[in-house]
Amino acid sequence: MASLFKLGRSRTIRLIQSFPAVKLHLTGAVMRATEVEFDKAKEHLKTLKNDPGNDTKLRIYALFKQDDARQKYVDLVGTLISSEAPIQKEATTAGDPKSSYQTLQVTTENNITTILLNRPEKKNAISRKMYEEIMQALEQAGKDDSVLTVMTGSGDYYCSGNDLSNFTQVGAEGVEKLARDSGELLTRYVSHFIDFPKPLIAVVNGPAVGIAVTGLGLFDVVYATDRATFHAPFSQLGQSPEGCSSYTFPKMMGTAKANEILLFNKKLTAAQACDLGLVTEVFPDNTFQQEVWKKLRAYAKLPKDSLRYSKQLIRGMEKEKLHAVNAQECVRLQERWLSEECMNAIMGFFQNKSKL
Repeated sequence: MASLFKLGRSRTIRLIQSFPAVKLHLTGAVMRATEVEFDKAKEHLKTLKNDPGNDTKLRIYALFKQDDARQKYVDLVGTLISSEAPIQKEATTAGDPKSSYQTLQVTTENNITTILLNRPEKKNAISRKMYEEIMQALEQAGKDDSVLTVMTGSGDYYCSGNDLSNFTQVGAEGVEKLARDSGELLTRYVSHFIDFPKPLIAVVNGPAVGIAVTGLGLFDVVYATDRATFHAPFSQLGQSPEGCSSYTFPKMMGTAKANEILLFNKKLTAAQACDLGLVTEVFPDNTFQQEVWKKLRAYAKLPKDSLRYSKQLIRGMEKEKLHAVNAQECVRLQERWLSEECMNAIMGFFQNKSKL
């Protein structure tokens, strides 16, 4: 791929140092970029010749992928062209002090603890904060008096996978430190699902992407609406599988079928996912919530210890294997995130405006 950027080293450093949160300061009213401005910015980007480095490319890609960030994208491209526009950090908004969670709603009722992914405006994309809060919620649910734990999403999506703003949180140490921290976070996150002691049920209320798909192999039951889709486009972005899917997917659906999903980016319908064993049962969307929660309330009346010990017998023999797979996957992902192949794939995806 031809070089895309032209930016002096000192200017690149200034851009990176002033840009850790990828929040642009806009004077006056916040303006959204028009379609014409957005298209013009994309054309301007193609005129740049020298590569300013992976940090900046990741930030550009993250802005492109965020639905509400077109104005930021336009401004950033303008900055790369002129190297003159000021970039500042915008203050973050604190969460509701009355709630112990900012990105989730966690409730316990009828012996069921429900972890609701609650960023509907972001299609429940998992930010770093949400990663930490999901782990906290799983730890608490594993110790409480409920019989079952359910994970579902608010709004139209179950979860759109990793929040791409996570790529933009580059500190002074650069992308290498970000990759190490991200690998460690993902290792801990997946381990919480491997070690969860109670029946864990996914209620997939809409499309699922990335880690929201690959992690389903660690749930005990997966129910889905018939409008749900399942997509894990790793190789499209020069990356590799996560969530123990390199082990669980071939085991549940066979190597050839798993390869279509993990190597060749095949998107599954709910019916296809059910046929492959990734989903337990599919329900019509108009009756989905009613039918699923009727089942869950019935399950929650079963003896708690019997379910817990039965799960230990079913899953216990594989836990050591799953932890080893998780560690191996995360080491490989750290290498992938830092590779030129990954950078080129991300920017190629950006330029071609492919749809995930």
